[in-house]
This record gives sequence, structure tokens and C-alpha cells, in this order.
Amino acid sequence: MMINQPSGLWRMPDESELHQRTWMAFGASLDVWGQKLLPEVRRNLALIANTIAQFEPVTMLVRPNELNIARKLLSEKIRLLTIELDDLWIRDTGAVFVVNSQRQKTALDFNFNGWGQKQEFKLDAQVAAFVAQTGGVKRVVSDLTLEGGGIEVDGQGTAIVTESCVLNANRNPNLTKSQAELEFKKLLGVQKVIWLPGIRNMDITDGHTDFYARFASSGVVVAGYDPDPLSFDHEVTKAHLKILRASQDAKGQNLQVVVLQAPSRIRDKYASQDFAAGYINFYVCNGAVIAPEFGDQKADLAAKNTLQSLFPKRKIVQLNIDGIAAGGGGIHCTTQQEPVIHS
Repeated sequence: MMINQPSGLWRMPDESELHQRTWMAFGASLDVWGQKLLPEVRRNLALIANTIAQFEPVTMLVRPNELNIARKLLSEKIRLLTIELDDLWIRDTGAVFVVNSQRQKTALDFNFNGWGQKQEFKLDAQVAAFVAQTGGVKRVVSDLTLEGGGIEVDGQGTAIVTESCVLNANRNPNLTKSQAELEFKKLLGVQKVIWLPGIRNMDITDGHTDFYARFASSGVVVAGYDPDPLSFDHEVTKAHLKILRASQDAKGQNLQVVVLQAPSRIRDKYASQDFAAGYINFYVCNGAVIAPEFGDQKADLAAKNTLQSLFPKRKIVQLNIDGIAAGGGGIHCTTQQEPVIHS
């Protein structure tokens, strides 16, 4: 089914707005993660979930045959729901929630296809529907194929997306920017879409927005910069900064861009070619910002201080999630917020 209401009725809230809960998926598998990483990834997922559970409710999806493993690692506060899963990235597989002024909530299903059929996805393609059903929320299926990690909004009419993801033939063949923007306006309630080029084929996501630029507040964007000239992200992050600094939001405000520079080194134990060493993939929950640290004391502290200045009323909690980072992801990728409907 599709949303038939007029444009602007539905709105995707900013992540910093009050949450009803966080959704996660205890979906790491031996086939995807391998023997070395699997135990560490499970510990990382539990660390993230247990930390968030100190601030808001967490619901974790778990395979039926892994319930005992999950229960040993997870806090009793966390609600466990059983479902078969391909992987753990619920930011991309789960529902994206929108609300309206009539105190209604809808779960958007963006037709997850394994980031352009790069990985098995038949089970994970059902996660959005499961989340909607178990959460008691109507599900709406988009005309777009996309992932939640590719969408960043300020909750006030502005979205940031990457061309490398949205306009990729492996998801939306022959889609134009104007066609994509119409769908974003209808489903997310945005009036302004800022397009970043992103980069294709260098990571499994084809360059998700949540590794490049995040809204901290109205008119304020925190953006990643990779200072290593040998990194594939060096030039693209420079290009993104140039675009963002020249952009305005839906209110006509010039964007204030705050840079979070990537660490210059990481710990050796789980270092890999796919290691995602950046601070942008943080998660904003009720009363806190959950962010990574990579063992680069200077860069870790600078990132924490920057986030504290951007979110002065929230506690900044940094976690070692090297196992997940070794698989090319981060904290934000493992979470999906469900907003509270305001009375």
C-alpha cells in the first residue's frame, strides 16, 4: 500500500527527537562474519544495546536458535523478539518511522535488496514488515529501493542523501533526481533535498549518508573528513564539505558545517581493509549520544569534545566497536529509532 495523503502531512522526525524505543538485530552469522569476528561482533552488539538501554527501551530481534547466546550477553531490560535474519544492519533493513499531526505513526518499507544484491537478503527483506507488525504500526511500501542509512533528515524539511546510493542502477534503475525528490517529499515530509555525490563500489552500501553527514540541530551539520590522501574517501569527503558549506536548508539557513576528522590510527587486532574508522556513524538516543572510539587518544577526545559541543544536554558515551567496524559498519548502522508521537 502507498501513502495517498497530500505532500507534507507525514514527517520523518530528527533522530534527536524523543524515542519510544530503539530497534536492533542480533543478526551476526558465521557465514558473513567469519570465526574470528563473530564473537567480537556479538559482544559489540550487546555493548551497544546495553548502553542504549540505560537511556531508553531497546527491542532486539534474535534468531530462535541464538536466544540463549543473546540472553547471556544482553541486559534483562532488553526485549527479545525471535525472527530469522541474514545480518545485523537494522538501520538499513528495518522500518523508517514517520509521524503526522494527527498523532499517527507509519513504518516505511524501502524494499531492502541487499545493497544492490551484494549479499543474501531474503530474510532481511522481511524485517521492516516484522517491525511494523510487532510494533502495531501501519506499514507503507515505498516506490524506491533504499536503506535507512542513506537518509539523513533534520525533521524540519531538509534531507541529505547520496547520489551513489539513491541513483544507483542496482537499486533504482533510470531514477531521476526529481523523481526521487517527489517520493522523499511525499513519504518524509521534506521540501529540500541536498545531494552529495557519495562513492560507488568502495563499500557494500555504495556510500551511505550516515558515514558522511549528520544533522546535529537545525542548520547545523556534522560532516566527516578523511585526511589521508591515499584513502578513497579523501577526495569525496572534501567534495562533500564544499557542497554542504554552500548549501541552505529548507528554511533558507546557510548550513553551519562542523568537521569530525577520522582517526589517524586504529587498534591492530581487528584492522582490515573494510574497517570503518570514522566518528560520523554515532547514534542519538534519549539523553545521550553513543559514539565510537578507535584507540587514537587525540582523535577520540577531539571527537568526544566536538559531539559534546553539538549536543550539550546529552551524555557522550564512546564505545569500542572494532568488530563491527571491521565489517564496514558502525553504531548508527546497528540501530533504528522509533519516535514518540507527541500529544
